[in-house]
Amino acid sequence: MDSIDLYLTELETVIREISRDEVRDAADALMAARAAGRTIFIIGNGGSAATASHMMNDINKFTIVAGKPRFKAIALTDNVPFMTAVGNDASYYDIFVEPLINLMSDGDTIVAISASGNSPNIVKAVEYAKGRGAKIIGFCGRPGGKLAQLADVKVIAPSDRIGQQEDVHMILDHCLSFALLERIKQE
Repeated sequence: MDSIDLYLTELETVIREISRDEVRDAADALMAARAAGRTIFIIGNGGSAATASHMMNDINKFTIVAGKPRFKAIALTDNVPFMTAVGNDASYYDIFVEPLINLMSDGDTIVAISASGNSPNIVKAVEYAKGRGAKIIGFCGRPGGKLAQLADVKVIAPSDRIGQQEDVHMILDHCLSFALLERIKQE
């Protein structure tokens, strides 16, 4: 088996092992945020930042049903000037907590994406948000790190390869967007 076969065969196994109950719990939490008129903030670093941006797009656009309330999702990864100003003038660990201080209302929802689950800027933002009564959805790699411990709802990518963990997180974006759209259509 060459490296391509190995990676894709492993990924097939990883996808089969994703907890469907965890994914349903994440969909329930996102639907509850929408029903309550809450804002959903999405955060991540590196590849997870790209997933956060993509997820914001899909949750806001893909789930539109005429005449139905819409999601309010914001990817905090998308304001590069603010992120770099905070990183330069304060600390990189504050790049997500600072915009939450500005924008978050008590009880909003955070989707935190981190393969390790231990990124200091993610953990700091999640701890702040929990202190404000936020619902935390964590997308983590195995074993989940501190994020998995802090999250109210977590989905663990059952792989030790970071690439496959990131693959799972993107699949979760698409899976959840599809599930949310179908639920909204049935309202």
